[in-house]
Amino acid sequence: MAKALFALSVVGFVVWVYTLVDCIRTDESRVRGLPKIAWVFVIILLPLVGSVLWFLIGKERRNRPTRPVTKQQAPDDDPAFLGRIGMEQDREARIRKLEERLAELDDDTNNQKD
Repeated sequence: MAKALFALSVVGFVVWVYTLVDCIRTDESRVRGLPKIAWVFVIILLPLVGSVLWFLIGKERRNRPTRPVTKQQAPDDDPAFLGRIGMEQDREARIRKLEERLAELDDDTNNQKD
C-alpha cells in the first residue's frame, strides 16, 4: 500500500511540474480563461485540480489542418505528367537536330580547311 501511495505521489508531482512548465512556456495568446500569471498561481495552489483545469480550460488547443482526401492517379492517367513527358521528348528531338547541324557544320569546316 505504501509503495502504491508513493508511486501515485511521484506521478502527481511529475504531472504538476509538467503542467507548471507548460503554463509558463505557453504563449500568452494561447491562454484562455484567466491571465497567465493567475493560471500559474492556480496550478501552484491547487496542484492536481489546477493541472486538470489548465489542460481543460486554460490552454487553447491548436487545430491541426487535416489533409484533404484526394484520389491517387497513376502516372499514365495524370495529364500533367503526360504533358511533361511529351515536352521532354520534344526537347530531346530538338537537341538531336541541333547536334546533327553542329556535326554538319564541323564537317563543312573541316572540308574547307583541307
